[in-house]
Amino acid sequence: MTRLAQLLVAGVAVGSLYGLIALGFVVVYRASHVFNFAHGSFLLLGAYLTYGFHQQLGLPFFPALGLAAVAAAAAGVAVERLALRRMVGQPPFAVIMITIGVALVMDALMVWAWGAERLTVGDPWGLTTYRLGGAGGVRVAAIDIARLLAAGLVLAAYWLFCRYSSLGVAMRATAADQEAAVASGIDVHRVFAVCWALAAAIATVAGVLLAGGARGVDPSLSAVALAAFPALVLGGVNSPVGAIVGGLALGVVEVLAAGYGPGWLPGALGANVHTVVPYLVLLGVLLVRPSGMFGDRERARL
Repeated sequence: MTRLAQLLVAGVAVGSLYGLIALGFVVVYRASHVFNFAHGSFLLLGAYLTYGFHQQLGLPFFPALGLAAVAAAAAGVAVERLALRRMVGQPPFAVIMITIGVALVMDALMVWAWGAERLTVGDPWGLTTYRLGGAGGVRVAAIDIARLLAAGLVLAAYWLFCRYSSLGVAMRATAADQEAAVASGIDVHRVFAVCWALAAAIATVAGVLLAGGARGVDPSLSAVALAAFPALVLGGVNSPVGAIVGGLALGVVEVLAAGYGPGWLPGALGANVHTVVPYLVLLGVLLVRPSGMFGDRERARL
C-alpha cells in the first residue's frame, strides 16, 4: 500500500508539470487556433534566463524567475509580431511549420549563448524531501510540492485574468468567434500578442520547475513539451482546466505503468510500457469523446 501511495504522489507531481506545460499550449490555441510547437523552446528559454539572472548575475531566485518570465513574455510577443502575424489566414500546416522553424532557431541561439552542458538553476527546493505518515510513510520531494502548487496557482491566476480583466474578456470573445470579436471593435492582433506573452510566461514557470531539483537545464529540456502534448489532447485543446486534469491523469497513469509494468509484463515490453500506456489511454478517450474530456464539441451545419 505504501508503494502505491508513493507512486500516486510521484504521478501527481509529474502530471501537474505536464498540465502546466499543456496550459501554455491551450492559451495560444484558444485565441488563435495555432498549435505552438515552439512552446518547448520557451520552456528552455525561461529556464536559461532564470539561470542567467540568478546564477550569473547574482539576483535572488524568485526575482530572477519573475524577470525571466517578463523577458520570455517579451520574446513571445516578438515571435508573434515578426513571424506569426504575417501568417494570419494561411493554411494551418504552414503556420505549424513556422512555429517549428522558430523553435529550431531559438534552440540554436540558446546553445550558442549557454552551451550544451547541463547547468544548475539554483532553485531553493534542491533535493529536500519530506516524509508523510511517520517512518514508514510516503516521501515527497519539495520540488514536487512546488510543481503541484504552481499548476494550481497558475490556473487560478489565468482564470481570474480571463474572468475579470478587460484583456481577458477580449481573449474569451476572440476564442469564441474571431469575426464577431473584430466586428465588436476588439483588436485581435493585440489579443494574439497577449496570448503568446502569457504562454511564454507560463512556459518559464514550467521550465524552471522542470529543471529544478537534480535535473538541471540543458538543450534536451525543450523536448519535454512533446511529452506533455497527449495531456493537451486528452483534456481538450481549448480547455485550461482540461489541460491540468489531462496532465494529472496521464502523469499518474505513466508512473503507475512504470512502477508495476516490469512485474506484470514480460521482457522489454514491461520495462518500456510506461511510454506507451499514456497514448493508449489517450486513444481510448478520443474514441469515446474526440474533443477530449473538457473540450468543446464542434458542430457543422449541413
